[in-house]
Amino acid sequence: MDITPFTLHIDDDRLADLHRRLGETRWPTEDPRAEEDWGLPQPVARELAAYWADGFDWRAREERINAVPQFTAPIDGHELHFFHQRSDRDDATPLLLLHGWPGSSTEFLPMLDALTDPPEDQPAFEVIAPSLPGFGMGGAAPGWDADRVAAALATLMRGLGYSRYWVHAYDFGAIIARKLAITAPEEVAMLHLTQVLQGEQLTRETADPDDAWEQKALAAGEHYAWQLMGYAMLQSTRPEALAYGLSDSPVGLLGWLVDVQRVWAATPDALDRDEMLTTVSLYWFGNTIASSIRYYRSGAGEWGAEQADCPVPVAIAAMPDDFGIPVRRLVEKHNDVRRWRVLERGGHFAGWEQPELMVAELRDARTELGG
Repeated sequence: MDITPFTLHIDDDRLADLHRRLGETRWPTEDPRAEEDWGLPQPVARELAAYWADGFDWRAREERINAVPQFTAPIDGHELHFFHQRSDRDDATPLLLLHGWPGSSTEFLPMLDALTDPPEDQPAFEVIAPSLPGFGMGGAAPGWDADRVAAALATLMRGLGYSRYWVHAYDFGAIIARKLAITAPEEVAMLHLTQVLQGEQLTRETADPDDAWEQKALAAGEHYAWQLMGYAMLQSTRPEALAYGLSDSPVGLLGWLVDVQRVWAATPDALDRDEMLTTVSLYWFGNTIASSIRYYRSGAGEWGAEQADCPVPVAIAAMPDDFGIPVRRLVEKHNDVRRWRVLERGGHFAGWEQPELMVAELRDARTELGG
């Protein structure tokens, strides 16, 4: 496999174009009835857009990203981008980190040093964090879907020389992780997931009234269905209708992505604004918002569908403030669950919100479960 070192650099003229567009934004009229559950509040959007234009230091973020070894490899007609931070430990476990939507591989960067260079009495990992094709730094990827990504990741790991490895994932990454396990069951040693499609969804009739966790999961699911899932309905049915505006307007893109980031996190301020704007910038400069939301259309038939049995062991690290809270008895119908933990805090973006907790959880899981 032909692997090429990669350095991220956005030309000055593209930065100038972004700043010009931000300065020429035509803002919507405001409505006094609009509250947080209507979408990103306009005062928040205006503040973030002003900071993006005049305070956000893209070059500093670019330098931080380039401090981690990164590469591209041609796989299935696509230049697959990935971070690859090795460990000096001979006993390090290869670990594939998979992000979701609207995320980016950069959200894992704060975890890498601790994972690859731990104290001597803690397990070490050798980390591979790909940018999913069509997402963030992953480059536009017309025609790709989760099955194709899973096959590409299996090819990547073989090309890097890894015959046995762990996978940590959430959101779309978790869907791809299970497909990868089905594609390469002899190579994936363990799936470590914060989310998993259960197939069967809890209802008021099926949730155990005496089980506090199931009641919490039911409440989170109902809140998602009634308040949060509008984005998914649009992206699963009419992605092109969204693509034009989000690809052409940086404030439109900011409003769509940051709204989701804020309401899916444990609290609206759980994610640092520079980190949020880094992700939005990667989608903007890569022109990948359209290709990322098309995954919802191509995978719409899988939502709520019966899941295939997973042929490899699974460890669950449930986040207490996620909108999709896993229920063990449902997860175990199609997964060989070897470990189940509920972390102290955190929402949908587990490692992004709580990198230290997630590093500790991965170390504990590796110690308990072995390689």
